[in-house]
Amino acid sequence: MQTVATSEQPATNPFVVLGEAAPQSRAARGLVGSSPLIPEIPLEDGQQYRFHFDMSKCVGCKCCEVACAEQNNNPADVSWRRVGEVEGGIFPHTQRMHLSMGCNHCLDPACMTGCPTEAYSKDPRTGIVLHDADSCIGCEYCIWNCPYSVPTFNEVRGVVGKCDMCHGRLADGDAPACVDACPSQALAIEIVDVSKWRSKYRDEANAPGLPSADDTISTTRVTLPEQLPLNAEKADFHRIKPAKPHFSLVLMTVLTQLSIAGFATTWLLSLAGGSQALRTAALVSLALGLASFAASPLHLGRPALAPLAIRNVKTSWLSREILGLSSFGAAATVCAAMLLAGLPGASLIGAAASAIGVFAMYATSRIYLVPGRPAWNSPLTIADFFLTGSTLGPLLVAMLATRYDTVLLACAAVSAVAHVLLEIWRFFGFVRTDEYEKQATARLLSGPLARLFLLRLGLLATGAVGLPAVGFAGVGFALAACGALVGRYLFFVSVVPKNMAMPFLERRAAA
Repeated sequence: MQTVATSEQPATNPFVVLGEAAPQSRAARGLVGSSPLIPEIPLEDGQQYRFHFDMSKCVGCKCCEVACAEQNNNPADVSWRRVGEVEGGIFPHTQRMHLSMGCNHCLDPACMTGCPTEAYSKDPRTGIVLHDADSCIGCEYCIWNCPYSVPTFNEVRGVVGKCDMCHGRLADGDAPACVDACPSQALAIEIVDVSKWRSKYRDEANAPGLPSADDTISTTRVTLPEQLPLNAEKADFHRIKPAKPHFSLVLMTVLTQLSIAGFATTWLLSLAGGSQALRTAALVSLALGLASFAASPLHLGRPALAPLAIRNVKTSWLSREILGLSSFGAAATVCAAMLLAGLPGASLIGAAASAIGVFAMYATSRIYLVPGRPAWNSPLTIADFFLTGSTLGPLLVAMLATRYDTVLLACAAVSAVAHVLLEIWRFFGFVRTDEYEKQATARLLSGPLARLFLLRLGLLATGAVGLPAVGFAGVGFALAACGALVGRYLFFVSVVPKNMAMPFLERRAAA
């Protein structure tokens, strides 16, 4: 019987704990379909299954990809296991290797932590990270969270899916489809001691063309070739392209920040004495917010299941955002009704609504602070979202309540200048960094997205500083709002995710 050695156990019998008798075979224990590429002993406490990939054996035939797709009935454009290419060396002594990766069934799975519907779970017996498609709403947040971009969105079904190590086959004593199909036996299933892997051996999950195993403690063990070029890098290193724009999120995030900031501004001004103009500004701000709330499910693959998104308030910032925005909308609506009815206590409710709104804005920004998207994963993202609100909110109120326009326009101008400086600072930070994904974002912003980037800065400066200064607050607000929308569009499309190596030649979708 062929076995594969683990890093923490002797190579002669890798699946036997030292000092114990050899276990019974699968046949002796009544299991059928025994495979030489899966362990022969049952899991013990503190252990889980993992993949082992031997890069020196992989020939890049992609049989594993095909077998995975057939096993899970996936369409051609959905790959739960992907084969990429790694190359290096100096001509004429160059080398190309292949990298086959499915889910790494991490010890700290970011997909599970971020999922708002608790569609992910880590099986306590096997350690396999499972996904429940029936609970998935297709928000794609898990794709952002995973540094390997393992979860894959199925456009037809409107849900995300990923490798589950063919746990049903494993339970029957059969190897996963990818392992079974590999002609060179480059893939295998092993048992890993969780505590030892976490503390001593997790570096064995690192390989050229892969994000660091430290992000989520990947359990996939990679055997590298004996002679690996020092400059080995993913073959698609120089291929970058804009990401998915998420237009509904562009509109929703900008409008919610405008709504919250506008409502909070009217509440602060009302402390010095209310007026009909302020009530109008508060109602307009609230209406914009409610409109954005109504449109927010449009980015989901399954909008009808949107109410499930508050299940995971404990760990998911998306659940917290939804709860915060809903609470803000409810409190602000009550405040507006009390103002219209002339009831006392509206100011107190307005204070609560403003405080809840600020938390909701913070929760929205925290959604994007994920290691899998380095350009987002910074406190500058939080500053970006709050400066959008503090620029547009005062401009909106100044346009509707001209009595307060001097102070409000000054506040908007200061925020806009700070925002322009922030964007420039962030861009040059991406240029100077050694981090590939941030450099790639800078290449997008200075290449195919350069005109939009400059337009965004120009609209923000002209709309929030130039035009209001000469008495055109309304036109200034419109231009600043357009600048904010362009900026948020760039926020989504310019991000370059962490990912495993992909093939040198990009696969084109069939026409």
